[in-house]
Amino acid sequence: MQITGKHQMARIVRHNDESVREGYIRNGGKEVKLFTSALKAFQCNNRIVMPQRKHLGDFLRGRIIGRLECGRTQLEVSEELGIAQSVISRLWQRFQEQTVYRRLGHIGLYARRPVRCVPLSATHCRLRLAWSREHALWTPQQRSCVMFSDESRFSLQSDSRRTFIWRAPGTRYHQENTIERHRYGGAGWLVWGGIIRGSRTDLHVQSVTMTDHIYRDVILEQHVRLFRGAMGAEFLFMDDNARPHRANIVDECLQSEDITRMDWPAYSPDLNPIEHVWDMLGRRIAARQPPPTCLPELRRALLDEWCNIPQDQIDNLILSMPRRCKACIASSGRHTPY
Repeated sequence: MQITGKHQMARIVRHNDESVREGYIRNGGKEVKLFTSALKAFQCNNRIVMPQRKHLGDFLRGRIIGRLECGRTQLEVSEELGIAQSVISRLWQRFQEQTVYRRLGHIGLYARRPVRCVPLSATHCRLRLAWSREHALWTPQQRSCVMFSDESRFSLQSDSRRTFIWRAPGTRYHQENTIERHRYGGAGWLVWGGIIRGSRTDLHVQSVTMTDHIYRDVILEQHVRLFRGAMGAEFLFMDDNARPHRANIVDECLQSEDITRMDWPAYSPDLNPIEHVWDMLGRRIAARQPPPTCLPELRRALLDEWCNIPQDQIDNLILSMPRRCKACIASSGRHTPY
């Protein structure tokens, strides 16, 4: 029986006797009784389930995705967190359909520095476009000699502070919709890491801001120099254009150690695969049981989970460089969804 009308209201009455259930639809002041078979859409495991829309916060979504990435089944996660398996399935499907390692995934209480797009000038777009055209032609052997590096900051409280607004489809990365913001929420750790095909550096963790002296004495001397010695003259070191990276003492150290620095276009986090490694690291921390609640625990979690990230996932990110370059070329040097 199909009931039409502007003001329809469904009511389910559950009796103490599990074998008896009655359903009514109120329409125009009248109640129309439905047969029990019409209630099957509301039944699940011998109980009536009212359709609800439960909001999943950033932290809870991070816990779900982190568990699934660690190999847990959707059923196991559903039973552990008390969330319907259909909700978890839809969340996982949306996560896979979009860019798998999104910059939106700043995990709840263990958030890292948000990566926000900066409005690009015509010069920036031209430089990004030229860089992408050159490196799109690189062979896998050339890319396997590049160490991609970056710093990021993880804190005990969310620092994303995102405001959700509606935009026209395809306009997310337009210049008028982008702004540069670096917000830091509460106490946390600044980390540095480097990834290369088949390997990675140790994770460096510190509580203070990166300076040119720390960058030279710790990052270059204790981490990068070892890979240069092992790989030889083909080794290329990538870092961004942050001020400590471009200090004179850093340039002198690179020259003295015969380390070749890779040219890097300004404002290009979307071209650096290690940005997605930070998101992977944050999700893995959020999935830990019990999760870290203080700075020492967060530091231990960062070091442990950095080592536990599968190397094949890191290698796949490095292998995505041709696609990143092509996406940048297709956008004429503007921001890409990576």
